[in-house]
Amino acid sequence: MKNKKFKIPGEQIKQLIPNMGTCFASDRITVDGLEVGYMYRDQPDNNVDSGWRFFSGDEAQDYVDNPDNLALYAVNTICNYDTAVIPYLNSPIGTQLGKVSGTDEFKKENA
Repeated sequence: MKNKKFKIPGEQIKQLIPNMGTCFASDRITVDGLEVGYMYRDQPDNNVDSGWRFFSGDEAQDYVDNPDNLALYAVNTICNYDTAVIPYLNSPIGTQLGKVSGTDEFKKENA
């Protein structure tokens, strides 16, 4: 991650939610500054993983398959990039949500 230029510098990240662990997010959000367009909650990988995975929604499979395009973040960090995710963070494992175009609302996606 040392070569990535984040859209929001670390010192500007504010505490918006209580600590809920880590998540994976795409560089399309953290580097390119796009909003979260798709989010899902998977079975956590360990005791600090929230299970949340965040994407802009325009990533191609080969982009997602490249580990250089994803990173581990505190969930709070992603909330700073797109506060619209906050109301959905207590959704259960297995939840898949897509953002409704032109809004800050998400709707359930089919698996």
